[in-house]
Amino acid sequence: MKKMLSVLFIGVGLLTLAACGNNDENAASDNNQNSVAANDNLTEKFGKSLVVYFSQPETTDPNNLTTEEENSAIVVDDEVLGNVQYVGMQIQDQTEADIFRIEPETPYTTDHDALTEFASEEQSNNARPTLKESVENLDEYDTIFFGYPNWWGDMPMIMYSFLEEHDLAGKTVIPFNVHGGSGLSDTVNSITEEAPDATIVTDALTISRDDVDGSEGDVTDWLNNLPETNN
Repeated sequence: MKKMLSVLFIGVGLLTLAACGNNDENAASDNNQNSVAANDNLTEKFGKSLVVYFSQPETTDPNNLTTEEENSAIVVDDEVLGNVQYVGMQIQDQTEADIFRIEPETPYTTDHDALTEFASEEQSNNARPTLKESVENLDEYDTIFFGYPNWWGDMPMIMYSFLEEHDLAGKTVIPFNVHGGSGLSDTVNSITEEAPDATIVTDALTISRDDVDGSEGDVTDWLNNLPETNN
């Protein structure tokens, strides 16, 4: 069972959102929760960075979560955060990155069975869901941290939508994911194929959904051990 966390985020928020529109609301929400104070060495190491992530918690109610809802989310100070969202916010805090949440134009259901079936259908159809927003100032960034859950042994198809609509040529892309037992599967290779002119860091971070609420040290160690990208 996931723990109900409180007063976990203690860093000082330094977030500037990477896109306009409804993602301003994401900034307000994400920036109110901070895990570890920004590390000047990491900020220099990765240059101007952007955390891009997709996260789908299966509830917005922090009370009486079902097992499926606990598997997809973590509760911090009575706010529900998606697993990937939580990990992405830790990366953002430590690197002083900007942050952008990938969202579909038509929101996904939060019903577990329906979402599971829909995700399978999207994969079978090689779907490309329409993005609600795009990153409008992508040229400003040197490093893209790219986060997603593992759905049916792959990235959610909306990640492919993002990769096809955004030119990552010349950038360093660093994947991270949360999974229920399948790890990264072949997703790093998929990202490499979709962004052939970017530098893809193969030392991706993968965290079990059961370990998200204790992942702070793993995130820190991973960031410290990654190669410098701001060359």
